[in-house]
Amino acid sequence: MLDHAGTFGTVRGMIRLLPLLILPSLLTASDWTQFRGPDASGFAANAKPPVTFDAANSIAWKAALPGRGLSSPVIVGDRIFVTAASGPKQETLHVLCFSAKDGKPLWDREFRATGRTMCHPKTCNAAPTPCSDGQRIYALYSSNDLLCLDLDGNLKWLRGLMLDYPNASNSLGLASSPVIAGGVLVVQMENDTDSFVAAIDAATGVNKWRVPGPKNANWSSPAIIRADGEPDTVVISSGDGALALDPQSGKERWTLPGPGSTIPSCTANRTHLAQPRPGKGMAVWELKGGTTPPKMLWESPQVGADTSSPVFVGQRLFSVNGAGVLVCAETESGERPWKLRMDEKDGKFSGSPVAAGTTVYIASEKGVLYAVDTTAKEGAVSGKLELGETVLCTPSIAGDSLYVRSDGTLWRIGK
Repeated sequence: MLDHAGTFGTVRGMIRLLPLLILPSLLTASDWTQFRGPDASGFAANAKPPVTFDAANSIAWKAALPGRGLSSPVIVGDRIFVTAASGPKQETLHVLCFSAKDGKPLWDREFRATGRTMCHPKTCNAAPTPCSDGQRIYALYSSNDLLCLDLDGNLKWLRGLMLDYPNASNSLGLASSPVIAGGVLVVQMENDTDSFVAAIDAATGVNKWRVPGPKNANWSSPAIIRADGEPDTVVISSGDGALALDPQSGKERWTLPGPGSTIPSCTANRTHLAQPRPGKGMAVWELKGGTTPPKMLWESPQVGADTSSPVFVGQRLFSVNGAGVLVCAETESGERPWKLRMDEKDGKFSGSPVAAGTTVYIASEKGVLYAVDTTAKEGAVSGKLELGETVLCTPSIAGDSLYVRSDGTLWRIGK
């Protein structure tokens, strides 16, 4: 196992726009480019991470981080990108890059927050997961600072969205992660006062469109529907329900009724959409592409989600609640073949499950990483790894490895 404490170089950010170099995309099919993967679905189609863990050999390397963060790692090629926030008020914003091979720190860029950094003690300023289009990294913070850097850490543009929209905040902190859909950067800023969803030109940082949203605090992230032969559709969850938008124009395509979730996000694959519904559990909708309104197949209060977003694996849907009960449901019928309770002593579960092949992965708040074999008759824990630090993030998957972070450490779990 390699262990890097790391000494990082520093670049101070300024609010400015810089010319953008035209660079070829470095994305591969196995990259993990945003919150819950390239399709924001939580499923890694081309990855084979370990399905069992060995405490002595499963950690390929670990690297030190300079500050707090709930954001997931983003993997582009042989590089890992992570955000963090440090300082007495989390006013220093970090974007960090590590070598996927050995965990060596490649660069750390620091910027000063321009907006409010106040957050609930459980969350932090670096709660949103960054995203990448293979040319650039886009990092959003609870302070509403939005940064664009190239893969070598050079600043391309920076926007202090709190300066543009002073009321776009809440007293607990923002956590919605930006996504790349239809070639544009989509950010969801639903909160107590000035709520909106906006598409931002990836090259310039300028708004392409902006749609007002419900004036309620919301920490969910956009879902993406990708159907063969159709343009991307983004789905925005809120207390009012769910809203499907064309990412190029911001035009409404369809809506789903409330109540909708403001913490766990909707999840879509090519054929179905799972919608967490407070007080009603989970609803699953059949998709006819992204541009056609879906049809509800079932709704069940027994398939609930507290803070974790669900994940589709084959013909089944998996959801975990805060107490660590993983529920398996048939996508078409809503029948529940089994449920599996994690060990109570491993603490609560805040992060979302992700999956590769037929294995679901999830980390508890006490830093215990689980691998669950979904082909077992009643579900079975195939691997369990104690990391020894508080983990609130959703794991990331790329190639033959899992990537997990705490406030102080980034781990690569694999050979």
